[in-house]
Amino acid sequence: MKMQEVRKIAKEWGIKTGRMNKGDVIRQIQRTEGNFPCFGTAIAGICDQQNCMWQKQCLTASVKTA
Repeated sequence: MKMQEVRKIAKEWGIKTGRMNKGDVIRQIQRTEGNFPCFGTAIAGICDQQNCMWQKQCLTASVKTA
């Protein structure tokens, strides 16, 4: 998902994104949804958040930061 789309979702939740990077915006959306703010932090490609809309992107981001 592109940053523009992420910002649109954030706006729908009433989140001001300012100068936040994509990961920070997604983590703030996760907090607002009542979920764990864990985007990009999966270790060894393991994630137990099966209902998270960011899971696929999260696992990809986790591999890049490892």
